[in-house]
Amino acid sequence: MRLTVRVTPRASGDAVGMLDASGQLAVRVTAPPADGAANAAVVRLLAKALDLPQRDIVLIAGATSRTKTFEIPVDQEALASRLDAARKKR
Repeated sequence: MRLTVRVTPRASGDAVGMLDASGQLAVRVTAPPADGAANAAVVRLLAKALDLPQRDIVLIAGATSRTKTFEIPVDQEALASRLDAARKKR
């Protein structure tokens, strides 16, 4: 499935937010938006939150934008349940 992510780089902490009504996910990372550091941090954070290997999360659009599109190998229901489970672990 394709997942749209709104990234906030240079945040005070790394965090995956909630899906909004349009299905967009908010993600905050401490990494700066330079040399792909923020993109790599988002991939690591999504992989951890969704319990997937990093290689399964592919950035397909928005490499230089705050709004990014990722291809992930889960469906909408699994995405929601994995995000809920990740929030409960915190």
